[in-house]
Amino acid sequence: MKAARLTSPQTFEMVDIDTPTIADGEVLIKVQASSVCGSDIHGSYHGMAKEEDYPLPPGRPCHEIGGVVVESKTDEINVGQRVVVLAGPTFGGLQEYVAQTPDKVLPVPDEGGSIEEWVMCQHSGTVLYSAGYWNNPAGKTIGVLGQGGIGLSFTMLAAAQGAEQVIGIDLVEARLNKSTEMGASATLNPDDVNLVEAINDMTDGQGLDYVIDASGAAEGLNTVVSIVKRHGTIINFSLLGGRSAEFNHSAWMRKAATIIPTQVAGTDRPTDTIRQMIRMKEVGYVDPGKLISHKVGFGVEDIQGAYDMYSDHSDGVIKVVMKQD
Repeated sequence: MKAARLTSPQTFEMVDIDTPTIADGEVLIKVQASSVCGSDIHGSYHGMAKEEDYPLPPGRPCHEIGGVVVESKTDEINVGQRVVVLAGPTFGGLQEYVAQTPDKVLPVPDEGGSIEEWVMCQHSGTVLYSAGYWNNPAGKTIGVLGQGGIGLSFTMLAAAQGAEQVIGIDLVEARLNKSTEMGASATLNPDDVNLVEAINDMTDGQGLDYVIDASGAAEGLNTVVSIVKRHGTIINFSLLGGRSAEFNHSAWMRKAATIIPTQVAGTDRPTDTIRQMIRMKEVGYVDPGKLISHKVGFGVEDIQGAYDMYSDHSDGVIKVVMKQD
C-alpha cells in the first residue's frame, strides 16, 4: 500500500509498505480521509523530533483519521461501518490502511455527512473535554484567544451552550470571519484595537469570566491573564512546540485567576468526549464539519502542500482534509 512519511523536517515522500494484517480483536480500516492538526506541525513537521527519529514511521505525523472497516476480528466493530480512528505510536493517517483495536475505533452514522466531516469530531472532541472546565457557561462571558480549528471549536461550544458573550480573538481576518460563522457574538483583532481596553469596554470594566488560550503563541498566557476578570478562569489548550516566554507572575497574582492546563490525550479515557461529539453532530447540536476550509488529494504534493499551508496559515486555512479514493 501507499504511505507518506516525513523523512526530514517539512519534507514528505511516498513509500510502498505492506498492508497491515490484523490479529484477533483488531479491525482493518480503509482510510478515506485524514486531517492536519496543529500538534502535527509543532511536534514533528517543524523538526521538534530528534534528528535520529527521522524518517518518522509511515503515515505520520497525522492522527485525525476516518474510513470504512474492511476486515474485523472482533464482535464490537462490523465490516462496512464508517469510523473515526485514533492513530497509534507506530502508524498515522497518511496511509491507505490502518489496523487498530476497537477501543480506538469510533463508529459514525452511515448518513448525515461525509466521512471528512465526521473526522472533525476527533478534533472538536478533544476540545469538548477541555470545555468541561467552564461547567455551565450560560450567562457567562467567554473569550477565545486563537481562532484556528481548536479555538473555533471552543467558540462553537460556548455559543451552543448559551454563553452571554463569546469573543473570538485572532490576528487573521479570515479566521475572525469564521469565528462569527461558528457563533461568536463579537470578534477582535489585536492588530486593530487595544485588546485590554476593548474587552473592558465590552464587559463594563470587569474582564471576562473565562478565557481560553488556543493561540499556540508564546505570549498567549500573558495575554489571557490581561483580559480575564479578577478571580476568573483561564483554560489553557496551547501547544508551544518547545518555545517559552517570560510569564507575568505579578499580573496573574493581581488577578488571582485560576489557570487550568488541559489535554485529553493524557487521560485514561481519551475517546469519551470524541464519542460525545459524534453524537452531538448526529443530533444537530453542533457541526464540527464546518471547520473544513480545504480538501485535497492524497498525492505527495497534495500532502506536502496541505502541511505547508497549515504551517504558514496561508490561503485562509482552518482545517485541511486529505481525501483518498
